[in-house]
Amino acid sequence: MKIEQIYTGCLAQGAYYIESKGEVAIIDPLREIKPYIDRAKADNAKIKYIFETHFHADFVSGHVTLAKETNAKIVYGPNANPSFEALIANDGQEFSIGDITIIALHTPGHTMESTTYLLRDKSGKDYAIFSGDTLFLGDVGRPDLAQKMGDLTDKDLAGFLFDSLRDKIMPLADDVIVYPAHGAGSACGKNMMKQTVDSLGNQKKMNYALRADMTKEEFIKEVTDGLLPPPKYFPLNVKMNKEGYDDFDDVLERGTRALSPKAFETVANTTGAIVLDVRHQDDFAKGHIPRSIFIGLNGDFAPWVGALIADVKQPILLVAPIGSEEEAITRLSRVGFDGTLGYLQGGFDAWKKASMEYDTVSHVNPEELSKVLKEKQVSIFDVRKESEFKSEHVQSAVNTPLGYLNNYLGEFPDNEAFYVHCAGGYRSMIASSILKSRGIHNFMDVTGGFGAIKNAKIPVSEYVCPSEL
Repeated sequence: MKIEQIYTGCLAQGAYYIESKGEVAIIDPLREIKPYIDRAKADNAKIKYIFETHFHADFVSGHVTLAKETNAKIVYGPNANPSFEALIANDGQEFSIGDITIIALHTPGHTMESTTYLLRDKSGKDYAIFSGDTLFLGDVGRPDLAQKMGDLTDKDLAGFLFDSLRDKIMPLADDVIVYPAHGAGSACGKNMMKQTVDSLGNQKKMNYALRADMTKEEFIKEVTDGLLPPPKYFPLNVKMNKEGYDDFDDVLERGTRALSPKAFETVANTTGAIVLDVRHQDDFAKGHIPRSIFIGLNGDFAPWVGALIADVKQPILLVAPIGSEEEAITRLSRVGFDGTLGYLQGGFDAWKKASMEYDTVSHVNPEELSKVLKEKQVSIFDVRKESEFKSEHVQSAVNTPLGYLNNYLGEFPDNEAFYVHCAGGYRSMIASSILKSRGIHNFMDVTGGFGAIKNAKIPVSEYVCPSEL
């Protein structure tokens, strides 16, 4: 028996490859399917089943294309109603893969079709669970993302989740391994651990939602408390996972169209495409196409694209480091953005050499900002998350979280210089690009972010441990 966790850090997502006696099961595959097919070929094995734990909201799964290419059966749990052919398992239904068995445990709560897959080894011993978004390490799936059925509320779903955990998962032995669908950084939970594999016994000790003495009312309150609004692209990803989508190869072929600077400008003007610049933030600051949006590949690229661009049908034109175009298109497709129309051939250098108009982002280092603050009062905007801001912030700063920046556009001064910062510089450059695209130019980005600001001895608020907030 072979179990391989295929973890994609930029999405905080875990897919799984399970092989026994020449038969393979894939659980929650990503959009690009070649890695799974290549692994099976290397093992001289055949992909038999594609198990989906639920209709994912934060990424587009590769189940439809993988089934078409391998003739493997797509398996969902009870209550699933996809538009394509799939096997809808009964609660407790067993599937054989070589000399091991996978059992579908219906665990509604995160969504009503959510299903945990229990793996039993060849001796019949419970070995591992693939818990999807039902059980994370340190947390459980949020109950407010499901396509609502009738009048069900997030509190109703939280109640179902409480029962699922206590009736189906917590009775399992402590040595059962937990393989979740996500880790820290995913928007599908609140308090996930950095680790991506753990024992169920340790989770019973560490995970607040698995406390043995917890009442259902306490569980519902704790699970639903403090939930931020989900990213706007989530329902669109659910729709694609449920109804199907274009093959990734077709998306890649459309997107890898090399465009000269003049052709790039023409396509941008005639299609309404967003110009998405995925280079490093320092390169964007030095020069970029006017009104382009920066979201760099070196950060949480796909989640920020989903949160800020939101509409997966939006046409996109890429400005990328030479050789990174295919990577950018791949990572866009993982969250359903299939509308890449091409990329700037030769990168931004080609744009400059063609004597095309370009813009820059003004910046100051924290030491320079410190000198300014000693002379006068200025406006400082912190685009980190609210929880980061509450934990510690520049004393005079205002919190305008990047994920909701459009809601704060009216708060930025019209006729005086102001300053923008985040934790390290990535998010503030995204914010800078959005501000400039809205015609706001009277600001400076603070290089190095909050860490560098503290080192420059700029006065900050008293530290509050995030767990005490």
